[in-house]
Amino acid sequence: MSELSAGGLPPSNRPKRTWRRVRFAVGIALGGVALWAVSGQGGELAGASAELAHLDAGWLLLAIMVEALSLVAFARLDQRLLGCGGVRSSTARFTAISFAAGAIASSLPAGPLVASAFGFRQFRRLGASEALAAWALLATLVFSALGLALLATAGVFVAERQGSAFDLVGVTVAVLAITIAGTAAVYQRRTLARLFGWTLEVSHRVTGFPRRPGDNVVSSFVANMSQVNLRKADLLSALMWSVANWVLDCACLVFAYLAVGAGVPWRGLLLAYGAGQLAANLPITPGGLGVVEGSLVIALVAFGGGQASTVAAVLLYRIVSFWGYLPVGWLVWAGLTWHNGRADRLAALTAEASALRQVPVLAQDQSAELP
Repeated sequence: MSELSAGGLPPSNRPKRTWRRVRFAVGIALGGVALWAVSGQGGELAGASAELAHLDAGWLLLAIMVEALSLVAFARLDQRLLGCGGVRSSTARFTAISFAAGAIASSLPAGPLVASAFGFRQFRRLGASEALAAWALLATLVFSALGLALLATAGVFVAERQGSAFDLVGVTVAVLAITIAGTAAVYQRRTLARLFGWTLEVSHRVTGFPRRPGDNVVSSFVANMSQVNLRKADLLSALMWSVANWVLDCACLVFAYLAVGAGVPWRGLLLAYGAGQLAANLPITPGGLGVVEGSLVIALVAFGGGQASTVAAVLLYRIVSFWGYLPVGWLVWAGLTWHNGRADRLAALTAEASALRQVPVLAQDQSAELP
């Protein structure tokens, strides 16, 4: 029996949990410092709350609608990629998976990993092989990153000299180059699969180690990847849905500005939004909590947005795209869990009934053989 600490956890797990808590606390603190830095004096946040008290309901409704559509666009990205492997299902099912996975990713310290595992299981339920489900998750990540990088790059051209002044051009170009390389790797999956197989073969010959049973899994993965039919039309469609996902989410921020009655800093909007979302992908807090708010406010104010109105608009944007989204996502997760459990029970009952129907047939066959 292993030793347990006073809290009931193995000593080896304590540093990991402590680091997660520290990282979460640091992220919250950084977000708070960023908001304080742009708030000027104490009256700025009070001004933001005053602007939030007089919202335009029409613009707020549009913000909610485009945010929901952005998740549908993300679901269509998954749907298109899995379709390259022959998996077919409704857009509603993929949208439900996106809602639930997004809520998981935004709620837990290790949310993205848990959400990936959840998405993997859901793709397997739809009929995807293990290799196809893993490839679809990787391809979704790559295409999503490329769509954001393209949007941020467009922001660099719109912002012109202001992007250079804030040292965002180099970072944006570097991210774009990395995401293009990642997309090329996803597209050339057969070549990479063969290269991986050759590398495995060479490693066996050089080291002299015998093949392990687990190597059959790798061989199966390589074989399955050759069956994924990702055409140029699929590539363009996936990229289109990725860009649509980010554009619609950015539109939610625009409508949040309009809902609080503030002018939108159009010239720096795309670049500030892209920089904020790139910062949100850093594994500091769940869903970029604090990081998104702070980075967006700092960048938008630097590009000419009013302090109080920008704080109000960003807070409203996060209420719609994060806080309001979480309960819906978890409700969808509960619905999917119930539906999957019910399907499993029905499948088990069907299999049991089928087995029972075979018993009389077997008995008749055996009696016919008796002399």
